[in-house]
Amino acid sequence: MLNIQLTPFPELQTARFVLRQLRESDGPAMLAQRSDERIIRYLDREPDTSLTQTVALIEKIKQSAADNLGITWGIVRPTDDLLLGTIGLWRIMADHHRAEIGYGLDPAYWQQGIMSEAMVAVLAYGFQQLKLHSIEATINPNNMASKRLLEKHGFVQEAYFRENYFFRGNFLDSAVYSLLTPNATEASQNHE
Repeated sequence: MLNIQLTPFPELQTARFVLRQLRESDGPAMLAQRSDERIIRYLDREPDTSLTQTVALIEKIKQSAADNLGITWGIVRPTDDLLLGTIGLWRIMADHHRAEIGYGLDPAYWQQGIMSEAMVAVLAYGFQQLKLHSIEATINPNNMASKRLLEKHGFVQEAYFRENYFFRGNFLDSAVYSLLTPNATEASQNHE
């Protein structure tokens, strides 16, 4: 079993961004993102409706890191510290050396390579620092941008569940992608 330690909170740097712990002051930007139909369209959940609700989520996310259960970073530019989006490893399963990745980005910043850059840093952290063996992502199969992002970073679709998720009176499909630690991927290819 892995010994997951997420405190003190690990701040990550990329060429253009800082991935830092979410703050209560991120609430308005996060509320705008979590209530934007373009973002939540494929998340299959109701939008946030109040700043109180979003700030409570930020506190829950911070507690999850304190409890070593999951970690979510705010993606910001070092010049203005404005929250552009979030990315995190959640549902950490230490017994199985596995976690799930999730992410969201303000539509004003789509198609700029931001999430791809953040994902490189988070995958490196997950595999190198946390010593995860695999990272998975569950997406709505109609979310082509998410599918392209995952495939760009080496994720492979491992499952397709038909009508396994019920939302707003409809049964929806889910696609599960996963990525093995680079060493495991090389070992399995050499074994074949």
